[in-house]
Amino acid sequence: MDVKKDILWRVYVGFILMAIVGTCILGKAVYIQQVQGAYWRGMSDSLHQRIVSLDAERGTIYSEDGSMLSTSIPQYDIYIDFMADGLREKRGKRFKENIDSLSICLADLFKDKTSGQYKYELQTGFREKERYFLLRKKLSFKQYQQLRTFPLVRLGRNKSGFIADKKIIRLNPYKTLAYRTIGLLRDSNKVGLELTYDKYLQGTAGKRLVRFIAGGASVPVDDYEVEAENGKDVITTLDVNIQDVTENALMKMMMKNEAEHGCAIVMEVKSGKIKAIANLGHGRDSTYWEDYNYAITPTEPGSTFKLATMLSLLEDKKITLNSIVDLEGGTWKVYGRKVYDAEKHGLYKVTVKQAFEHSSNVGMAKLAWMNYSNNPSLFVNHIKKLRLDTLTGIDLNGEIKPSVYTPKSRHWSNTTLPWMAFGYNLTVSPLQILTLYNAVANNGKMMKPYLVNEIREDGRPIQQFAPFVLKDSICSQNTVQKLKECLEGVVLEGTGKGLKSNYYSIAGKTGTALVANGNRGYADKIYQSTFVGYFPANNPQYTIIVTIKNKPHAANFFGASVAGPVFKEISDQIYNLKVNQNQNVIDGFVKEDSSWYSYAGYTKDINKVAEQLQIGIAKADTKGNYSRLYKQGADTMMSSQVISMKKMPVLSGMGLKDAVYLCENLGLKVAVKGRGKVAVQSITAGENITKGQVVSIQLN
Repeated sequence: MDVKKDILWRVYVGFILMAIVGTCILGKAVYIQQVQGAYWRGMSDSLHQRIVSLDAERGTIYSEDGSMLSTSIPQYDIYIDFMADGLREKRGKRFKENIDSLSICLADLFKDKTSGQYKYELQTGFREKERYFLLRKKLSFKQYQQLRTFPLVRLGRNKSGFIADKKIIRLNPYKTLAYRTIGLLRDSNKVGLELTYDKYLQGTAGKRLVRFIAGGASVPVDDYEVEAENGKDVITTLDVNIQDVTENALMKMMMKNEAEHGCAIVMEVKSGKIKAIANLGHGRDSTYWEDYNYAITPTEPGSTFKLATMLSLLEDKKITLNSIVDLEGGTWKVYGRKVYDAEKHGLYKVTVKQAFEHSSNVGMAKLAWMNYSNNPSLFVNHIKKLRLDTLTGIDLNGEIKPSVYTPKSRHWSNTTLPWMAFGYNLTVSPLQILTLYNAVANNGKMMKPYLVNEIREDGRPIQQFAPFVLKDSICSQNTVQKLKECLEGVVLEGTGKGLKSNYYSIAGKTGTALVANGNRGYADKIYQSTFVGYFPANNPQYTIIVTIKNKPHAANFFGASVAGPVFKEISDQIYNLKVNQNQNVIDGFVKEDSSWYSYAGYTKDINKVAEQLQIGIAKADTKGNYSRLYKQGADTMMSSQVISMKKMPVLSGMGLKDAVYLCENLGLKVAVKGRGKVAVQSITAGENITKGQVVSIQLN
């Protein structure tokens, strides 16, 4: 019995000793992890060094007039290593001497906390010996420059413990202006010019030896760094003013008609330069944004393709403009299928020119079938000669190849040819249609559309891109002149006659195409509305295409009433800003330019000038800050101008200083062309305005 007790006693003692030792080990592990964890992790990280890559500063994308469209700017995250030797020497004397003044400076700079709160946070970090204390994220370069002058910080990294983690971010100064064309830059997600010219923009990465401290932050190790080589700059053909006008005009119609998506392109006739591309799609939150490049995506073009049909018939001398075609009231049956005209016109025997002007599907289908049914390859060959079966070659990645059937294709049938004649059974992009119409405007010379003028390095051009001729002549000059006559007739007498201008002539073509909705086919009655043309018709300078895909069963879907007004608004603005820039246009009307006739500006300035020049004012209303001086009969009058924070004011007659000051106070961004007084403004007086909106003003 004594032996048994002795054994049990020894077992109990051993068990108790093991439990005590285990508890001590567990307690020590918890202490190391919870209390000393940050210290030991920091010690571990500080033993690691490696070479890291330094991102090069990406090049800037500019508009043709030098406005920044996309640029790189530095941004800084600020950390503090409270274990820095210089910060902790002499029991933290340097930290204690500067903490009060530093806290005051931080509070003044960031204005998010009081100096007392900053002091408490810094003292806490110092006491707990934090090696990776986050002070502030996303500092601008200007804020960072100010921070470097603060007490303690200005002593340098080793003495202050302050660490700046520099990052390069991409900024679009004009926000969403030409966003899709310029391109997104989010990690690896690049499109548009950012992708196409990436090899120039990205530069060459550098190298740096760094030591890692707590939390994974890196501290540069001196004496080993290879500097990055910054990217080159890209100068585009885009015009900020034209782009802004184009996007605003397209956006208004998209919202008004609740359309699904749309695009608008402006091309310079003689060169092929793209001056603007707007692509707007309907988002999930019912807003519109540049979600996809519809300009280079093929669709069935509808009636705008009839220009190619007319070119083929005229060039092959199958018809003249005075040839007669029977429209049969707008319905024609061929091989068991019916061709319908989009609009009920009740016309029968008309000239070919009239059939084109009224956009008759029946007329084009009958003419193609009567003249090419025995040899459809002859018609298809014309399409190929016009390069409608191939890419335009524009310097944008992602252009999709068109689809054009041939008689050898398995999809070819008896009705393919007549349907092709009015823009079905083939797909081409809006940009390809625009290139064709631009060739007609350019007397038959087809230009390659392009977006970049040159590449620059340190301000010096290292590569330049000149206009490139795709085809010297798409047809004979006789045919070109007849096509021009037809396109002018559309606006004067045909489906586009509502687009006539009193100041300049327009030539173009309407298009209304029924498009398929996936597996549902054509049942949803979704129409694509298009207008494409050039102006002034007698001396073409710009070609524009507007294509809008409407919602199902839209009440308004014709090309003339949906795309046409967008074209007209863009062409009106470009005419005033560019084409007619040598004439002074005030409030949309041509008037004589004279300071004696009209002057607008700050009321006190006008009074001072009038007093100095001894101008007698017959009647003066000077209640507002801004006024207008003008002549009425033999008298000089002065009236005040009411300024609303929500409405666009009248800028005409103002000097640049007054116009910019007024617009910026209203939250607008100003783009300026010319010198003198304001002649034209891109946002019509009285329109609603939003903060950050860009207004383009043309001086006389």
